Amino acid sequence: MAVAIRLRREGALNRPYFKVVVTDKRSPRDGKFIEIVGTYDPKKAGQNSTLKLDRIEHWISKGAQPSDTVRSLIKKIKNPEAAAKKAASAAAKKAAPAPKPAPVAAEPSEPAVAPAETTAPMPESEPAPPTES
Repeated sequence: MAVAIRLRREGALNRPYFKVVVTDKRSPRDGKFIEIVGTYDPKKAGQNSTLKLDRIEHWISKGAQPSDTVRSLIKKIKNPEAAAKKAASAAAKKAAPAPKPAPVAAEPSEPAVAPAETTAPMPESEPAPPTES
């Protein structure tokens, strides 16, 4: 039997809550399971999951394959400093506005002039005196 460690959806509409379960890969997402090994609440900030790491390690040693999400939850629980650092950098990146690109000064394009042909510089015109209204 192929065994997986994956999420089982609980909770109401627009308020998801998951249980981390050990189950047969062929069973439906919310179908029968072998054992509940944790919980996960994606709407909660900070520490939003609880896992029984000893049971998860037991099942992995027996050949169970964790899903991608469960694998990331295990990583967060095992190394909370790295997870906190990553969350802080993501929050800082989200809070800081994106830098605007500096405007590029357009260089005046000079018309192609044949070497024999030269043009006299035009005299600069003086600005008109201000008029009183």
